[in-house]
Amino acid sequence: MAIELLDERKAGRLLAVEDDAVVGFIAYFVLEAEPHALVAVHTVVEPGHEGRGIAGDLVGAFYRIAAAEGVPVVPLCPYAARWAAKHPERAPAAPAGVVDAAVAQLDRDSALW
Repeated sequence: MAIELLDERKAGRLLAVEDDAVVGFIAYFVLEAEPHALVAVHTVVEPGHEGRGIAGDLVGAFYRIAAAEGVPVVPLCPYAARWAAKHPERAPAAPAGVVDAAVAQLDRDSALW
């Protein structure tokens, strides 16, 4: 069965679902200030599902969602940051001020982790 990607915005999760089970996700939040960037804080692939490209599919989809909404991505998650560095044509860098605002929001609200 194919993996389905589901954006659960209110929960701050982009899910990878296979056979009705979550096999991976990106935990994220939406920046409070304009331009309301999507901020990736953690990428997880469940044990037994590693090495299948799920994390890369999640990050790629995350950037496509942001592009469709016309907002930048701030990849605070180390995996997402590495993926973005390897795929600059698909992962434009967020302006420094947006990155600073994302870090400040995360510092103010640890529940976003």
